[in-house]
Amino acid sequence: MQAWRSISLWMDQLDEPLIARPALRQDLDVDVCIIGAGYTGLWSAYYLKRQAPHLNIAIVEANIAGFGASGRNGGWLMGNLLGEDRLLADCSPEQRRDAYDLLHGIPDEVETVLEREGIHCDYRKGGALYCAARYPEQEASLRSYLQKLYRQGLNEAEYRWLSPVELAAQLRIAKPYGAIYTPNVATVHPAKLVRGLARAVERLGVKLYENSPVIDWHKGQVRTAQAQVRCQWVVPAVEGYAVGLPPLGRYQLPVQSLLVATEPLPEQVWEQIGLNAGQAFSENSRQVTYGQRSADNRLVFGARGGYRFAGRLREDFTLSDSEIGLRRYLFGELFPQLKNVDITHAWGGNLGMARRFRPHMLCDAEQGIALAGGYGGEGVGASNLGGRTVAALILGQRNALTAQPWVHPAARLNSLARWEPEPCRWLGYNAIIKSFVHEDQTLANPASAPWRRRLASGVADFMESLMH
Repeated sequence: MQAWRSISLWMDQLDEPLIARPALRQDLDVDVCIIGAGYTGLWSAYYLKRQAPHLNIAIVEANIAGFGASGRNGGWLMGNLLGEDRLLADCSPEQRRDAYDLLHGIPDEVETVLEREGIHCDYRKGGALYCAARYPEQEASLRSYLQKLYRQGLNEAEYRWLSPVELAAQLRIAKPYGAIYTPNVATVHPAKLVRGLARAVERLGVKLYENSPVIDWHKGQVRTAQAQVRCQWVVPAVEGYAVGLPPLGRYQLPVQSLLVATEPLPEQVWEQIGLNAGQAFSENSRQVTYGQRSADNRLVFGARGGYRFAGRLREDFTLSDSEIGLRRYLFGELFPQLKNVDITHAWGGNLGMARRFRPHMLCDAEQGIALAGGYGGEGVGASNLGGRTVAALILGQRNALTAQPWVHPAARLNSLARWEPEPCRWLGYNAIIKSFVHEDQTLANPASAPWRRRLASGVADFMESLMH
């Protein structure tokens, strides 16, 4: 129990006993077997059972609900999907508008469920601030991205530019160049959300078995060490843990993201910083930073982690001094008054990255498989959309959920884009990350010559293009 509390700040803050539900010890016959009690698995079960109460659904979880990314993330509930601009590029203006409306509605849909089920998870819809905050190139990059969004039919009500003065009304950082603000993001307490969802699906009649890792799965059957589940549908909802469930690891790789949380900060410090409406914020660099002000007044701040050879999962998330130090440096650049603040929690998690950064939702009726994944670190909100879509696909619905370009309503698993074999992907990933780090170091140094700055960004742009 104590080990589960050490997973993250969020799990440590739960005021409930972390006692595993009974493991699966007897064979079952069900309609749907879901592998994994994270957000995707729980949302899939929730929407299936709400729409088809007669379905017999079982969830088998290797540890406890919230053990994976659902209990470890940064708490951004986004009305977005990774790479949505590229996924929607070939759609008509009307299709794009419908898709964006669907995506932007994710936080409100989640709020509706929270109210219906009585789940209290510190939900605050304060929007998100994507900031140009450390060097001038960030402003040019953000303005270019904003114009791209406008060309796709979005407007200022959805994404708008904030001048440094306008930004300061919400967030005060050391070197503001401006920011993009979007209202379509909420912040949550991730562990309260996942644990509340687990209780909600049980109330609906879903069977949830914990400490039941799956050792094998194929059409119509899922096996754990002690029992097997016979089913019509299998929903592998494992995201960053796909490598342990062949052949899913061919299509989704585990990468890590690492976070820290400060001690609760005094109100006078927050008066200097802002974030008084539950806003999420990010500093626009390829370090992929993200943060929020927690309900108990901590700064929770994360940044990109790493990738291990052959997609090996990182099991030990005791962060090294250098890992903590990088995150302290990054948030200290934004908020100099916090450079020496006490960090009480440091943790990380494995998340799933699809090839070409393309999230996917798929249904193979012949093999009885339905899945959603590859969220690339944006899964708190995307998993709600994924769960709704999985439910629609299993129930044979054809609607706005299933008509999107990220949905494959009648496709085999092997139709998804595969990652390259090792050592290509390990070498490629590390080369790309090194180019990102070099760019950031060069641009953050005001003494860097203009030609060095252009070269560093050009190399990073080229390396990033290889990932798409």
